[in-house]
Amino acid sequence: MAQSTFVAQEVSQSFRLLSGHIIPAVGLGTWKSGSDASNSVFTAIVEAGYRHVDTASQYGVQQEVGYALKKAIQAGVDRKHLFITSKLWCSDLSPDRVRPALNNTLKELQLEYLDLYLIHWPFRLKDGAERPPRAGDVLEFDMEAVWREMEKLVKDNLVRDIGICNFSRTKLDKLLKFAEIKPSVCQMEMHPGWRNDKMLEACRKNGIHVTAYSPLGSSEGGKELVHDPTVNKIAKNLNKSSGQVLVKWGLQRGTSVIPKSSNPDRIKENIQVFGWEIPAQDFEVLSNLGDQRRILDGENLFVNKSDGPYRSVAELWDNED
Repeated sequence: MAQSTFVAQEVSQSFRLLSGHIIPAVGLGTWKSGSDASNSVFTAIVEAGYRHVDTASQYGVQQEVGYALKKAIQAGVDRKHLFITSKLWCSDLSPDRVRPALNNTLKELQLEYLDLYLIHWPFRLKDGAERPPRAGDVLEFDMEAVWREMEKLVKDNLVRDIGICNFSRTKLDKLLKFAEIKPSVCQMEMHPGWRNDKMLEACRKNGIHVTAYSPLGSSEGGKELVHDPTVNKIAKNLNKSSGQVLVKWGLQRGTSVIPKSSNPDRIKENIQVFGWEIPAQDFEVLSNLGDQRRILDGENLFVNKSDGPYRSVAELWDNED
């Protein structure tokens, strides 16, 4: 079965998806961008040459992202050269809410179509669910019925590709049994502190491209890899920044990468990752960092230790880690 393949020197270094569409290798993440989102997206596209922007309804920044996209297009960037990703939030994981949720996203982003629409997490939440969830906040999720609606979005040319985010191997296998349109992309947490090897391999076996989020680690779990001594040492030897080394590590694994930054200099720096490589020995060192663990494990969103239906992080991830 065909796997996603690296396309050297094509569309500013990109990967080809199962659908035949192209996803730029480096994108700008917008999670927790807040009021900086508009300036960050405009800077990334117009000044730094990004063509891939990742956002989501739940991030609360889509209107700001949409304003920046409009300005970038007015500045001369062709819409067809942009790759815009958004995500279906958990409270909209019912068949009747899929299309309205997309329509709202398109309105906020001021776009006529999305390049990629992902299921954000494979768990349904009721409106107004608390964190951590109370009894009854996590609802039954009809994956097949929701995916059928996602497929209709492709058939109606509202979305070019559909995919998944934060899936376990068990949930991916379940989806593949009934999917008429296979997910083109699986987005997952991935960095040297959480390689996510097993899920990466499962996607490769099925020709599903992987996008790595939080490639620099995250302050959420006290794991900011840009400050890791091993990463810093390798970066210094290569005369690169730690952020560039972490982004490059993801690219050399065959994944696209979506680092988030609101700092204009870092936004520009993070895409300067072509034309050089991390040497094999250093790559191996990065790939063998200890303390392998997720930072964004979903516990605060979905785990209710007393009432369930998920009583632990291990249960969320189908006891696969």
